[in-house]
Amino acid sequence: MEINGMEQDLARMMELTSLRAQKIEAAPATLDLSDPVQELVQRLHPEKITLRLEAIKDETSDTRTYRFTAAEGSGLPFFRAGQYLSVKMEVEGKRVARPYSISSAPSDWPGFLELTVRRKAGGFVSEQIWRQWQAGSLVEASGPHGNFYFEPLRDSRQIVAIAGGSGVTPFRSMIREIAAGKLDLELLLLYGSRLADEIIFAKELEALAAKAPQKIRVEHVISEPAAGWDGLKGFIDAALIREYAGELSGKSFFVCGPPEMYRFLQEQFAQLGLPRRQIRWELAGAVQDITAEPGYPAGARGRIFQLHLRRRGAEYTVPAAAEESILTALERAGLAPDSQCRSGECGFCRSLLTAGEVYVRPESDGRRAADRRLGFIHPCASYPLSDLSLTTP
Repeated sequence: MEINGMEQDLARMMELTSLRAQKIEAAPATLDLSDPVQELVQRLHPEKITLRLEAIKDETSDTRTYRFTAAEGSGLPFFRAGQYLSVKMEVEGKRVARPYSISSAPSDWPGFLELTVRRKAGGFVSEQIWRQWQAGSLVEASGPHGNFYFEPLRDSRQIVAIAGGSGVTPFRSMIREIAAGKLDLELLLLYGSRLADEIIFAKELEALAAKAPQKIRVEHVISEPAAGWDGLKGFIDAALIREYAGELSGKSFFVCGPPEMYRFLQEQFAQLGLPRRQIRWELAGAVQDITAEPGYPAGARGRIFQLHLRRRGAEYTVPAAAEESILTALERAGLAPDSQCRSGECGFCRSLLTAGEVYVRPESDGRRAADRRLGFIHPCASYPLSDLSLTTP
């Protein structure tokens, strides 16, 4: 049997050699450099996209959902429930970028894609979005980024999702995907809001939970309840988590919300004895008040430093306020490198600090150990403590 098999293999090899010679003879003289696989990758996972705004829906008094389709010549990228886009805009003549979680579901693709934006009073970008974006507007964005999604090699199919305020947006994407039968998970959402009328997607979440009650549960927790609220009150603490999540071992915890909630939950998770491997933290973006951080040097508060920048062979000097990230200072000067996460993780804005001192929150320090030794920083998560010299991409 082995000898016959070997003979058949040799005969087939001779046929292949002949066939190869025929194909070489018939091949065109010019080399075909097209790469259909790479072209498909670029269509599904583009570096940047152009979106056309089709509709706007008010979710609460300060939150809107923007529905986009693909602009002509562009396409909607494939993404995983929980990822984000980095929106690129011109604000006061300066190019800026802000990350927003995709609030629609992959099962809505390729029909449409939605971003949900909460307006912040005095917000550098959100105020501009509310003023400028209208039906027909063209919006430039990055392709999808982030690791805040269910990964079966890493995560349990029993998920406890904890959201605060607009941090519910990636969970809306996951829940829509579960309800559509495209994501086989059991998800408990503990959603904290300040007031009942600030709950984003309130009716939709209720409807989705009713559609798949064996897989989706939603519990609202109001920190400042008005008279008549008969639901859960206070904060999402260790006791509440234990009561509603039940047995904690074997479950994955996904958290998305403001930095203040993250600090609070770190203490609660410690009380519960949850190991780090069970917890997924979504990127929190820029800190609202860096001077309130426990490790921030009090002497730097209110100071303005000089930032000496080398970029593409040219040199610049710009002011940098201690309370603002270096990336924000560069954006105001129209000199910012590309950025995506604004949380110190993705590394797109990675730059070399050649002189000076910066403050970086430990929670936002996503640098490799080698980068820390060699003096590289992520400007989006670094704050000046002295005059600086910096080389950016």
